[in-house]
Amino acid sequence: MIYINARFLTQDMTGVQRFAAELCLQLARLRDDVIFLSPRDIKQVDIASRLNVKVVGSRSGHLWEQWDLPFFLRKNGCPLLVNLGNTAPLLYLNKVITLHDISYLRYPKTYSWGFRYCYKFFIPLLLGTCKKLLTVSGFSRDEICSQYGFSREKIHIIHNAVSEKFTVSHETGLRRGYFLAVSSHHYHKNFHGLLAAFNKLPEKYEMHMIVAGSTHPNYQPLEFDKNLGNKVSFVGRVSDEELVDLYRNAFCFLFPSLYEGFGLPPLEAQACGCPVIASNAAAMPEVLGESAILVDPLNDDALTEAMEKLVLDPKLRESLIAAGTENIERFSWLLSARQLSCVIDSV
Repeated sequence: MIYINARFLTQDMTGVQRFAAELCLQLARLRDDVIFLSPRDIKQVDIASRLNVKVVGSRSGHLWEQWDLPFFLRKNGCPLLVNLGNTAPLLYLNKVITLHDISYLRYPKTYSWGFRYCYKFFIPLLLGTCKKLLTVSGFSRDEICSQYGFSREKIHIIHNAVSEKFTVSHETGLRRGYFLAVSSHHYHKNFHGLLAAFNKLPEKYEMHMIVAGSTHPNYQPLEFDKNLGNKVSFVGRVSDEELVDLYRNAFCFLFPSLYEGFGLPPLEAQACGCPVIASNAAAMPEVLGESAILVDPLNDDALTEAMEKLVLDPKLRESLIAAGTENIERFSWLLSARQLSCVIDSV
């Protein structure tokens, strides 16, 4: 039997957890020799109901992962353990691990002191004790090799993809007059640059911006510019259904991130028929190619110019929608699960 570390079932659904969940759902369709090991405190009940989940141990969180999980595996003959988050049991050797990116090194101010210290200590040890390493892009593979001297031959790229719920609406009509941004408040997401650029957009265009995603309680537009007024709405964390509606009705999706190991939100936007303006940094050129307008995320004026260009050129907007629809065909959770299955068989 193959065992999957399903601790992600106990966590909120962010990019890393979505990667794990979607891969596991497809892997369960491909193989009948997979068991998903989880702590008791499952939050993602719907996903768990579609997997062969076995609850083990009495602890939760890191303690479960470092003690209960390896204890169970050793009692059962030390089978292969596949870890799809950025963590794994350190003292269990028969494992495949996943490292999405090294943003904790490239943009340390994004994270707390404790998180940075833990990852700087923990990740090199995990890399030294794994059979194979998964990551989500060629960019992240190169970053890991450069930073840690890890063998390229042991790294396998397993791409993200778009969930089936992100689709184009069949309803016709004009898009509403808002730009959309979806992400967290973390520094490397570059919301400070995004808001500065949006504030430079001439008011004659009468455009609004909606920012969806988790935010810090003190994270308010007034921190950046008092002139933003009612031009920006922070709607917080939204459900997938609400997010699909936001994508479908947006004039354009903005993603000027400074650092991404992959960058899934632009693909979600494209799947919903929304054109994209994104950063030309990190993995974004690899993921988006020529299907989006790519700009220097450190150049506010370039981002403002791209927004204005799209407002003034309806044909450009339509061409980006078509290019985005074509781009998302390159990525599939089923294909990624098949690639993961091959990695499992090769260990």
